[in-house]
Amino acid sequence: MGRQTPEYWYQDGVPVPLWASALAPLYEAVVHLRGSLYRRGWLSRHSLPVPVLVVGNITAGGTGKTPLTIAVVERLRRAGWKPGVASRGYGRQQAKASRWVDAGTPATLGGDEPVLIARKTGVPVRVDVDRVAAARALVQAGCDVIISDDGLQHYRLARDIEVEVVDAQRRYGNGRMIPAGPLREPVGRAAQCDFRIVNLGVDGRAQDVGFGQWPMRLDITQAVPLAGGRERALSSFEGQRVHAVAGIAHPERFFQMLRQRQIAVVPHAFADHHQFTPADFDFGSRLPVLMTEKDAVKCAAFAQPGQFSVPLQAELPEALWISLLDRLEQLRPR
Repeated sequence: MGRQTPEYWYQDGVPVPLWASALAPLYEAVVHLRGSLYRRGWLSRHSLPVPVLVVGNITAGGTGKTPLTIAVVERLRRAGWKPGVASRGYGRQQAKASRWVDAGTPATLGGDEPVLIARKTGVPVRVDVDRVAAARALVQAGCDVIISDDGLQHYRLARDIEVEVVDAQRRYGNGRMIPAGPLREPVGRAAQCDFRIVNLGVDGRAQDVGFGQWPMRLDITQAVPLAGGRERALSSFEGQRVHAVAGIAHPERFFQMLRQRQIAVVPHAFADHHQFTPADFDFGSRLPVLMTEKDAVKCAAFAQPGQFSVPLQAELPEALWISLLDRLEQLRPR
């Protein structure tokens, strides 16, 4: 089961515990040492014969990496590439086992995010704690470009393009390193990435995007019944009360997206990567249930009528795709 994000990471005025402040410099020192060892060549990077594109962030928790990864995969396929996705598959059982993930893989074995990516794209997805091994398996399977999901800090796998994703509202929180703050690496690390994507959510403002950054909007228009049947327009829930379920790093983002669609939300927040059971849905009332796609893949086995997933569609500027595809074309093996 995942953990809840500490309030002091992102909320002003919430004091940082002394133990967290004491451990943060140690964490930062380890991060700096590890990076230095890779830069000096004392720790080895492993290159592949095909381009490697990493999607990640320098903060712990969700920023919108999964919808971006899905959008990247789909755009590359349209451009004639054969992408494959390498992921750790956080939160899965048998976590040290390597595994191919497809649309029929249970989320308990493949991880919620890899299963969602496999279902929405149909491309080869490999989960492995060893990203290098996962990427090599994808190359052997015929992929000509590798997408490393949440792989920014996995330096053993050499990469050609780095894409950072940051949440427009939360940004880098209090600017402190784990565990005193949300930073996996110092803020300056973001400037080293080739593309910096700002997740504006559904109704974010363009002015929240800084120089050298690209906006990403998330569109939600449909509700898909988990137990089967026709999709419904999300607008059909306007003015209604619903149970909203989110087991993601930032549940309030999902709840706010629904509120912006004039839906009356009864929020139910769970820890990131929470493994749902039927008892989690004993809310005491028979209101419709709306949940994220990431949560829905873990609930399909016991889905009930009235439960819906809300798909996200990432929208990015055409100029970004032109730039990204141009970079990849220069890297294509001849």
